[in-house]
Amino acid sequence: MTLLRDIERYLDRTGVAETTFGRRVVNDPRLVGDLRRGREPGPQLVRRVRAAMGGIA
Repeated sequence: MTLLRDIERYLDRTGVAETTFGRRVVNDPRLVGDLRRGREPGPQLVRRVRAAMGGIA
């Protein structure tokens, strides 16, 4: 699965707002919106996001 798809599922399941998620995880409230617009995350960002979601793959 893609990182964005995993984030979307996490947000749906937890009810966390996308801006809150981005701010908490990487101090970037635009993270999810940027990913939706095509931002390509680097490996460190992917690791941080996945760790914040509890290792969801």
